[in-house]
Amino acid sequence: MKKETRFKFNAYLTQLGKIYGVSAQAFSDTKVQIEPSAAQTLETNIQQSAEFLTHVNIVPVDEQVGEAIGLGIGSTIAGTTDTTAKERETSDPIKLTKNSYHCQKTNYDTHLDYAKIDMWAKFTDFQTRIRDTIIRRQALDRIMIGFNGTHRADNSDRKKYPLLQDVNSGWLQKVRERAPEHVMGSETKDGATTAQPILVGKGQAYQNLDALVQDTVDTAIDPEYQDDTGLVVICGRKLLADKYFPLVNKDQDNSEKLAADTIISQKRIGGLPAVRAPFFPDNAFFITRLDNLSIYFLADSRRRQVLDNPKRDRIENYESVNEDFVVEDFRGVALVENIVFEDVKEKLPETKKEGVASENEVVKDDKAVTEETPTENKKAK
Repeated sequence: MKKETRFKFNAYLTQLGKIYGVSAQAFSDTKVQIEPSAAQTLETNIQQSAEFLTHVNIVPVDEQVGEAIGLGIGSTIAGTTDTTAKERETSDPIKLTKNSYHCQKTNYDTHLDYAKIDMWAKFTDFQTRIRDTIIRRQALDRIMIGFNGTHRADNSDRKKYPLLQDVNSGWLQKVRERAPEHVMGSETKDGATTAQPILVGKGQAYQNLDALVQDTVDTAIDPEYQDDTGLVVICGRKLLADKYFPLVNKDQDNSEKLAADTIISQKRIGGLPAVRAPFFPDNAFFITRLDNLSIYFLADSRRRQVLDNPKRDRIENYESVNEDFVVEDFRGVALVENIVFEDVKEKLPETKKEGVASENEVVKDDKAVTEETPTENKKAK
């Protein structure tokens, strides 16, 4: 690391110390516990660094294990009471279905090579660049775990599970395990998920995605949520491309192009707004309110240590937090996966070849022979 870079990096550590209420040297000596107020500021920065996370809840909790806060719709509250006969009774507007959470430790360890830091030292926003790089990656990893996480391993393997499937159980896995009646296209038992493909195409039960989405709302989402105007269809880039590609993959005049652009810009599937999310599984979609998804983090669990490792020519940042991915109310969600686009193949009519008798004609001829045989035998006698 160059001398000028060293000065700027030390200033960066000093600034971190001011934020966390410790000396710059403390980051090298031990893991620093980040105070809840500073941790909340960091969580807000992480949330703001990824557009999708701005629509979900990131909630601090005081207990590592507990019941979800719940944002569900309860019973109706309007009513009348004859107070001369009985007392008025209140109703809970928020129905809390039993739904537990468990904030478990997740490591967000990173490093920056000396060469890269030397290059960044030329810019006036040196400290901001380091901060934003780490924060942005944490935000994207959270989204990746939320949609792809299936379990938590003692030692995660990034090569075997490139989508961080073994870091924590995400939102979709929680639905598979805890609300299987809200899942179409798969079955999960004892942690193992078996695909049950849903065919979409000409001649199938579902002619297109719009029909599948509308039927999913009617059959897999509880009545309390079916008319909720906050419902959206979360999906990936590929599924949207499968829906809209036929609109653009043809010669069109200007008016048709304008109409196609308008339809594509609205991004709706089955009458619901479509939300494209990064790292969402292909050939699947998830219907829910965005504020029905949460990330809980244990308020005083974030730890951080920054080490200068000359043996590897890099600065190492060790950071961890206890967190969990929570679906607030399973009644308002539906997961559809393993969608296969396939048209029913039409059977071609049989063509009769010249000089070849059909099966019916052959049968008639056989009958004729069997009927004539007795007559011929009588003549012979």
